[in-house]
Order: sequence, then C-alpha cells, then structure tokens
Amino acid sequence: MKLRILAVGSRMPAWVRQAFEEYVARLGPAAKLTLTEIAPGLRTAGASAHKAIATEARRLLAALREGEFVIALDERGTQMSTLELARWLQARRRDGADLAFLIGGPDGHAPEVLARSQFTWSLSLLTLPHALVRVVLAEQLYRAHAVLGNHPYHRQ
Repeated sequence: MKLRILAVGSRMPAWVRQAFEEYVARLGPAAKLTLTEIAPGLRTAGASAHKAIATEARRLLAALREGEFVIALDERGTQMSTLELARWLQARRRDGADLAFLIGGPDGHAPEVLARSQFTWSLSLLTLPHALVRVVLAEQLYRAHAVLGNHPYHRQ
C-alpha cells in the first residue's frame, strides 16, 4: 500500500520537514509514505478566498492518481482513535488501493474536493496549523502501522 499526502503549501519550516522525514523513516518498508506539495492559490488582502480555494481544488484533484482512495482532512470529518485508525487502515489494505490524504489550504477544501473524497477525516476538533497537520498525520500513520505490526501500544 502506498500512502501519499497531498498538501497545499510549501516553504515549510525546517522543524516540519525534519519531523515529517523522521516518521517516514520510522515507517520504513511497512508503508511507502510520500509528500506532494501543492502550490497555494493566490490570496490578496481584502479579497475573497473563493478563487484561491478553487485554484487549490483544481491542483489537488489534478494531482490524484487513478484508483487512489481519497481522504480529505477536514475539521468536520470523522474522528478516530489510534486503534480505530489501525483497523481502518487494515481494511483499506485488504481493499488493495493506494491512499491519498488531502490537506487543504488555510481556508479549507472546496466542495468538489470533499465530493471527490471517499472519506473525510478530522484529526482533531482543534484548529491546527497546516504545517503541524503534516507532522501529526505522518505520526498517526506510523503509530497505526506499528499497531498493525503487533508492536505494543501503550493504551492497550
């Protein structure tokens, strides 16, 4: 199973890149996790974010590959515990599809991105900085794969 994160935004701080790469390394061959950065839409002071969101939607949707199971990260999505995530990933693994996790820009996803997604996932009810979402997502994918690999989980 290949895991791709498609994230709106670039020029992340060094700590974000380092933390993300740490979890990619920890995953090792268990799951191939990659990151594709999507250029954000242009935002100008006092203007509506609608055009930027639409531009980001076009770029995200164009970056998807045929056959990928698409997961949009959105605050209104389904929340899961780590063990629930592990079971959910195991079911996706049985389905045989590669996964694409979509992280939107500062104003969220356009309706067409949510419509294209087969699942909408909320990491938290908290508002998280987009840079941090990459790290939290990578860490939770690592942790869920560790559970699936029968590594002891401290909450069991």
